[in-house]
Amino acid sequence: MNLLTRDVPPRSAWALEQAGIHPLLARLYAARGVQSKDELDDALNLLLPPAGMLGTTEAAKLLADAMAQNKRLCIVADYDCDGATACAVAVRGLRMLGAQNVSYLVPDRVVDGYGLTPPIAERVHAQGADVLITVDNGIASVAGVQAAQSLGLQVLVTDHHLPGSELPTAEVIVNPNQPGCGFTSKSIAGVGVMFYVLLALRAELRQRGVFDASNQPRLDALLPLVALGTVADVVKLDANNRRLVAQGLRRVRAGALPPGMSALMRAASRETAKATTFDFGFALGPRINAAGRLADMTLGIECLLTDDAGRADELAKQLDAINRERRVIEGDMREMAMEMAESLFDEGDEPPPAICVFDPDFHEGVVGIVASRIKDKLHRPTFVFAASSAPGKEHELKGSGRSIAGFHLRDALDLVAKRAPGVLLRFGGHAMAAGCTIAEEHLDVFEETLNQVAMEWLDAATLQRRLETDGPLPAEYRRVDLVDMLHHEVWGQGFAPPVFCEEIEIVSQRLVGEKHLSLKMKHQGQPVDGIWFGRTEPLPSRVKLAYRLDADEWQGQKRVRFLVEGAED
Repeated sequence: MNLLTRDVPPRSAWALEQAGIHPLLARLYAARGVQSKDELDDALNLLLPPAGMLGTTEAAKLLADAMAQNKRLCIVADYDCDGATACAVAVRGLRMLGAQNVSYLVPDRVVDGYGLTPPIAERVHAQGADVLITVDNGIASVAGVQAAQSLGLQVLVTDHHLPGSELPTAEVIVNPNQPGCGFTSKSIAGVGVMFYVLLALRAELRQRGVFDASNQPRLDALLPLVALGTVADVVKLDANNRRLVAQGLRRVRAGALPPGMSALMRAASRETAKATTFDFGFALGPRINAAGRLADMTLGIECLLTDDAGRADELAKQLDAINRERRVIEGDMREMAMEMAESLFDEGDEPPPAICVFDPDFHEGVVGIVASRIKDKLHRPTFVFAASSAPGKEHELKGSGRSIAGFHLRDALDLVAKRAPGVLLRFGGHAMAAGCTIAEEHLDVFEETLNQVAMEWLDAATLQRRLETDGPLPAEYRRVDLVDMLHHEVWGQGFAPPVFCEEIEIVSQRLVGEKHLSLKMKHQGQPVDGIWFGRTEPLPSRVKLAYRLDADEWQGQKRVRFLVEGAED
């Protein structure tokens, strides 16, 4: 691994320090492109205005008209955490703004697949809805939107995924990535898009005299859900997304969060008063996602919608149990998939440009997680396929892919579709994560074509595993209070949590739990403990390590420890 140190522009770091930012934070922020304290201001009034997102004004009018006529609104959600939080935000927000008839429907990963399909449109119509609103999906649902409209439904698409060559004919589309949209936060999550639609709707209702500034509903109550979905969907934390997350975290820490989120924090043994983005991404997100992977995402959405603390606890416990089951399934499958991936090349050789694995016993609910684990280990774009469990679709394979920096996965699938017409039955996604469906007989063609694209696009620099770090940690900052200070900040995709890097002396090392390396080290001459999760090979006595700061508790005393992320080759 090549450990790189981020450049710290001295002027920016100095300006931040002069503005009263802690010297360590000033250095970290400057290295992430922050130039002034103003950029760190997370005030709500600094959020990008809703009118700047193409379609929000029209969406607000459509919804206000529908509500005035007491039309029935149905949200069509997605089965991941972003989709679940977006659905909860839509239902809660529309009801807060006065909608009398709001229901939701979430597709089944196995039976329905992804997005708004014609059968789902029929189910929405059969429920008696007049207006269909998609959240976190719909931009690629050309046939589904058409089917809904042919049944007399009005369709509002809210999404953030990249559009294909053809846009659906919905009455209104709100998506910052659609052609002609000048909204600068292109990486906003699906839940953020829906929140913006609600902000626009509230403004429209004010104009119509339904509310005024003194009695309008406080939509900021939805920000904990917006923050959770944004972090869990691993979208880039640009300035606008960071504000949304910071505002949500602030409310969570103050105890102003939905009962379901509070119950999930308890189920994960986390404290709401000390909530971090890490809790959202690694404790709450996986528990909600587990419902969509192995059961029914309705469980996750109901947990986020209920205002009954007892029911919230019950649902959170169910989600926790499903997540435990997911871990077992994933562990077995990951082992098998990793063996298959490593069998594609001889020991000592480089892996192929892209990895594709499939086994009839793979579970389609966890293919994405397993693809991510293989990608992390082999540093190659990876697709893992499972046989579809949908009735009549047994010949189809559902694949989930994860990519490395510099290889745009959705664009790669687009090129595969052009070079091998008919192989991809459906596909969509982002730069780093995408999904597709193929016929089993076409797996070899898909693998061959994807590898060809990867061979053309990937160069030696992209294939070199790199980790950006923040350089050495001054010894005086190796303190528990500074660990707490760092954990309190908003870190995530595109605004990476601090990782320090320097040569460290290894005093002793041993395996714990058969798969983690426990370390006693000397950092600048001072003793410190550390752990490297998932590492079994021993380290030399002096080694350049990349590590994150953490604190653990021993006999009532909190001590700093290093969580090792990598070592220089």
